[in-house]
Parts: sequence; structure tokens; C-alpha cells
Amino acid sequence: MATAASLVSSPYKMTSVKDLAESPGLSSIPSAYTFRKNQNDQQSSISDPEPDDSIPIIDFSLLISSCPEQRYKIIHDLGKACQEWGFFMVINHGVPESLIKSMMDTCKRFFDLTEEEKREFEGKAVLDPIRYGTSFNASVDKVLFWRDFLKVFVHPQFHSPAKPSEFREIAMEYCRRTREVARELLRGISESLGLDASYIDKTLNLDSGLQILVANFYPPCPQPNLAMGMPPHSDHGLLTLLIQNENGGLQLQHNGKWVNVNASSNSFMVNTADHIEILSNGKYKSIVHRAVVNNIRTRISLAMAHGPSLDAIVSPAQELMDRENQVPGYVGIKYKKYLELQQSNQLDNKSCLDRARI
Repeated sequence: MATAASLVSSPYKMTSVKDLAESPGLSSIPSAYTFRKNQNDQQSSISDPEPDDSIPIIDFSLLISSCPEQRYKIIHDLGKACQEWGFFMVINHGVPESLIKSMMDTCKRFFDLTEEEKREFEGKAVLDPIRYGTSFNASVDKVLFWRDFLKVFVHPQFHSPAKPSEFREIAMEYCRRTREVARELLRGISESLGLDASYIDKTLNLDSGLQILVANFYPPCPQPNLAMGMPPHSDHGLLTLLIQNENGGLQLQHNGKWVNVNASSNSFMVNTADHIEILSNGKYKSIVHRAVVNNIRTRISLAMAHGPSLDAIVSPAQELMDRENQVPGYVGIKYKKYLELQQSNQLDNKSCLDRARI
């Protein structure tokens, strides 16, 4: 039977979780993967979550509608979702279901490559444009997470792993379509804050905005109650658009409790990220979320992170503070510096955002 000691190598050359999970006779996880939940986590109910229909739903077709009344209402709903949840489902977004399926399939084929093939794409630094790895940042993680990942910078310059061969073509189209959805959502969010529709786009130079494709692989875990796919954290950037296969595992922290998210068919799960919180001066909060694992099925998710230009300095919108007679609650910080800070350290709720608070 495989033992914990034999399954985890040095922190800089980790065994992939996929290989670990497929080890013959694996009945328990190595101690390095044991995640200690805090008292609030243990008290929160994950088996009896709030009903899914309480999570806001945004009909994208109304956001791009030529009817002013429809658009006004959906912008109001969008602002309410950002303020009360920091999370919403987007339906009728116009991205073909066939393209979404193809993107998920090609991500699965990437993780099905041999370990030797995948290691061709191992990155050395957090801003490397293509980076395959395991956990979050295995060189600093005190606890390892039950997750393998592929991170690819796809805008403003498009990168792609060479394998599988179809990845580039499918990803290029998928990234373009999701980027269009994200920018339209950000126009609506800008208006919901009482700013010009193009305020976020122009102020943060979204023509050169960073877009990162993050594919996550969570294989079955023999002790899912002891492990964690991803720990509680908020995202860098502005918006993250997420899809997954039929197996759920995303949980949100809402009103002090963890809420299970089960996406409706052909929808995007969207969460507001740290730089929306900074820009709105705390009116809209970035959502703390985590990924839990199970002992039966593999979960694959695909997150598209949309952020400002790397050189943009993000600070609270001056127009918003002037209108509402506010003082800034966050210091301005260059997005590139923020990204390096978050990706180089351990994930821990909003520890990175806390550094920007005044």
C-alpha cells in the first residue's frame, strides 16, 4: 500500500495530485495535505446550504438590450449582486455551448497528458506566461491542496501550451468570447456605481488588460473531509468567469456561512475580485470562496481571470468618493505588484487585500 512518505517528494518537485490519486491502494492522504479548518468552518453547514435560487442571476441579453428600461433594471440587479453577494450567475451570454464543451474537453486532455509531457510547461516564476503545477504555490504552501493546475496568460499577448495540439485554436476563441462578456459586465458594473460606462475600461486600460486562463484538476480524494482543493481566498483582478464539469465543489462565504454553488446549464459563475473592491472603495466586496473535494468523481473547472493592465495603478474612483463624500479606504497599488504579492505567498482569505487597506 502506498504511504504518505513515498508519495510526496521535495516541495519544489511535487508529485502531481493526479498521480497521487491514481496510486494503487491509496486509502489515506499524506499528512502534508491535511487541511485544518477553523472553528467557524467546522460550525458552518456544507451539507445543508442555502438554496441555489438565492444566488443572483444576471441575464446578459438584457445588459446588451436596446431597451433602456430592461438595461436599467439589469444594471440595478448587477449592482445589487455585487454589493450583497460579490457573485452571480450569467445566463444568455452568447458564448456557444459547443465552444464551452470543447474548451473543457481540451483542458481534460491536457491533464491526461503524461507527467513528463505536462512538466514541459512547468513555470519557474509567478508571472511566467505558461505554468503547470500542483497545489497553489508548493514552494511556500504550509498545507498542500488537492489540485493540479495550468495557468496561461492569454491577453494582451496570447500564449498556449503546445499540447494538446488543438488547445491553441480552441482557447484563443474561447478567451476572446469570454473577454467580451467580462468587458460588457464591467461596463454595467461601472454604471451601477454611478460612473460612466467606460470608466473602468479606460481608467484601467482594459485594451491591455490581463486575462489569465486557469484550468483546475481535482481528482477523487480518499479523505475529502481532511483535504481542500483550494483554501478560502479572494481573487486578484476585477472579475473571474468560471465554468466546471458536472461535478460541483465551489463554495462561497455569504453572511458568515458557506454556500454550495451548483451552476445552471450553460451559465458562467462570476465573482467580483479584489480590484473591484478597491475601485468601489469597499462598496462592492470581493467574495471569499473555496474549492472542496469528493471521493468519487474528478472535478475540472476553468476560471478566466480578468484584470487591469499590469501597469495600471488601481485606487478608489475619485468621482465616487467626491459624490459620496468619502475618504479612500485603500491605497493605490500597481496591479503587477499586487499580482506578484498574492501569487508568491500563501492564500489566506483576503490577506493580500488587507495590505492595501488604509
